[in-house]
Amino acid sequence: MQKLILALAALFIFGCKTTKNTILESSVDERLLDTLMVTAPKISKNKTYELDPFNPSEERKIDLIHTALDLSFDWNKQHVIGKAMLRLRPYFYDITQVELDAVGFDIKRVKMFDSDLKYKYDGYKLVIELERNYSRDNLIELDIDYVAKPEETPAGGSDAITSEKGLFFINPLNADPNKPQQIWTQGETENNSRWFPTVDKPNERCSQEIRMTVEDRFATLSNGRLVSSTKNNDGTRTDYWKQDKPHAPYLFMVGVGEYAVVTEKVNGLDLMYYVEPKYKEDAKLIFNHTPEMIAFFSEKLNYPYPWDKYAQIICRDFVSGAMENTGAVTFGDFVQRTKKQLVDADNDYIVAHELFHHWFGDLVTCESWANLTMNEGFANYSEYLWFEHKYGEDRANHHRENEIGGYLGSLQRGGAHPLIHYGYDDKEQMFDAHSYNKGGLVLHMLRDLVGDDAFYHSLNKYLTDNEYSAVEADELRLAFEDVTGKDLIWFFDQWYFEAGHPQLNVNYTYQNDSLQILIEQTQDPEKYPPIFILPTTIAIYDVLGNATKHKVVIDQRKQTYSFPYKGDYAWASIDADDILLAEVSSNKSKEQYGHQFLASKNYREQILALNEIEGMPTADVVYEEALNNDYYNIRRKAINELSKDEKFRDKIENLAVNDPHSIVRSTAINYLKEMPPFTDRIPEIVKQMKTVIKNDESYRPANAALSYIYSLLPNEGLELCEKLEDHPDNAFDGTITDIYIESKDEKYLPKLFQQLDQAEGVGFYFASQKLLPYFKERKDAEKLKAAQIYLAQTQKSGPPFIKFISRSAVNELKSSLSNQAEESIKQAFEDIIKVLPE
Repeated sequence: MQKLILALAALFIFGCKTTKNTILESSVDERLLDTLMVTAPKISKNKTYELDPFNPSEERKIDLIHTALDLSFDWNKQHVIGKAMLRLRPYFYDITQVELDAVGFDIKRVKMFDSDLKYKYDGYKLVIELERNYSRDNLIELDIDYVAKPEETPAGGSDAITSEKGLFFINPLNADPNKPQQIWTQGETENNSRWFPTVDKPNERCSQEIRMTVEDRFATLSNGRLVSSTKNNDGTRTDYWKQDKPHAPYLFMVGVGEYAVVTEKVNGLDLMYYVEPKYKEDAKLIFNHTPEMIAFFSEKLNYPYPWDKYAQIICRDFVSGAMENTGAVTFGDFVQRTKKQLVDADNDYIVAHELFHHWFGDLVTCESWANLTMNEGFANYSEYLWFEHKYGEDRANHHRENEIGGYLGSLQRGGAHPLIHYGYDDKEQMFDAHSYNKGGLVLHMLRDLVGDDAFYHSLNKYLTDNEYSAVEADELRLAFEDVTGKDLIWFFDQWYFEAGHPQLNVNYTYQNDSLQILIEQTQDPEKYPPIFILPTTIAIYDVLGNATKHKVVIDQRKQTYSFPYKGDYAWASIDADDILLAEVSSNKSKEQYGHQFLASKNYREQILALNEIEGMPTADVVYEEALNNDYYNIRRKAINELSKDEKFRDKIENLAVNDPHSIVRSTAINYLKEMPPFTDRIPEIVKQMKTVIKNDESYRPANAALSYIYSLLPNEGLELCEKLEDHPDNAFDGTITDIYIESKDEKYLPKLFQQLDQAEGVGFYFASQKLLPYFKERKDAEKLKAAQIYLAQTQKSGPPFIKFISRSAVNELKSSLSNQAEESIKQAFEDIIKVLPE
């Protein structure tokens, strides 16, 4: 499950989720006892001797073998009319009844071999009484006629998956001309039981077949392969999808809608891209590098892609970032962009994440939500692996830096817990920056510990030994131990079954031709392991950038290393290969950080150095050198830190139009905007910036250019804004909003109201961020109009977070009313608040 929604959750819930960098990287600047696992909860050490909370894997009473569904849809009522055939047998012990998850159904009939069966149903559990005792040698086949009503069940939701309805009708009455009609599903965690009866647990799995009857104008998608498509006499069509290989019920998927379907076949595998018709020409770019990724991951794992096909589909108002439904991946419409928009924000990371799940999550599935990182940690790490392969180590380590930041930021908001977390309060809490970010970061350390060859051999053994089954962390450890011959209990104990990470205070002392390094682990020993075992590489650099390296193991609370060194010592690093998940503070001077930037080839050491040299008298020398760095984010950082000095103007002007990366070009334009212009050059600059707006391959520099023009010639900038208001990609809306607000011209007020009214999805969040402070400073009547727009937004079909944003905004607008506000306006606010959805 993709993490963008986690990033949004962090913004909405904690600050008001980005997030497998937990949001689009370029558009917004995620106790083992040897081989025996003790499955009973631990006894608490507190005085009352109560058991700690413990969430075990679901007990297997039946073995679900196959599910066949025959579905049609009532768009007016938003109902699913279904017939389900479930083939199963007792798991081990004899049974006389079958219990299924079925939330919010009307059960019409339950039968077995044409004989009606008695059942009990409470709206959540369907308990079917069998006519006799059945043993594990007996096959049971149940037929259930039902109507599912997901829209009428409690929506629920979490930070990562904002609604639990399971199946969603989008624009069901076709009332919104600007939104397509769609049906799509979101099963994780246990929500597919809101549209078909099943055992809705991650340690269950079965094969499937789904028949869907829809209007002939709609395309459909489900797991497996399309066996047949039959037109009916009433203008409908029945599509028959079948998957013979078993997978977990939460991975079942149906999609219906007005799509352009672009197909290709690569090495015998059918690839399918479902997009809205206007994006048909850009479909393969939207799902960037899919064929190459499949080949890369298959080769690295030495395990070919295991499913019938690979389809990817865009879903309006999606309740998460993306979802790895087997062979039928769903994505939020934020990934749906034109070729020019994709220059600023490719979808590589999210496409890689969901694809890698088809080995880690779909083929081999976590057996309980406490073990979620066995799915998500791997998917997160696939992003690093892909970036490393396709773009090089700098982009991979830039991404890793963002993953570390996302994990550490989550600790400030919600505290630490073990990666394998049996003590959660709610399973939805597992979809956090531990299961995702930390899970991937731990795999990076495991890879370094055993080496690349052993890492991929171990992953292959793990997949081969556990294919089409559910796992816990033990299986991963045993696979690595079997391949490498190493005892890895210590590694899994401290990283998977304990909370937290090391905090290291490092003191470097060089004297008498000797470097002493004092390393102290300062993490709270009452909450976290007092000592982490940390294999690492220490590097010592001289003033010419030459390095001497030493492999060590940090395994004491307080530890001193002494290295004879007769060179011209400049600086040292205790994690020279950038492997550790740790917070490190040290006594390095700004000058040593300057040497660090110039000598290190490691992205994270370079970016840290640029942060730390601020205020150093010769910092500009380092920043100017950084302008020549091969990696774009180093160049971007250098521009932002460089002093506004005329001697740098020519260099920055060159970067503004010629740098190969759009982020650097836009950063350079923003730098120039902050410098006082030469009056006689203003016409020349405006002409050049208009050329950027017209011709740059990216919208990011074009927006910076528009802002720069406004800063030089406000009237000309406003004229350009008016011309760009109706841009087909709405590519300038944010900048236009900023300029109109800054202009304080009353004639643009209707346009600003329109911006808020027409914004959709994530765009609504960003529009509100800009416009709410502005509307709070307007007249009371205008505040009321803004509140009415927020109310109207909640009544459209859209992501659930829109309701949260709108309620918060209306309350802020109400609080900003003047002391002289009319009673009618105050009452209107009260009336709006009463009807705002929770």
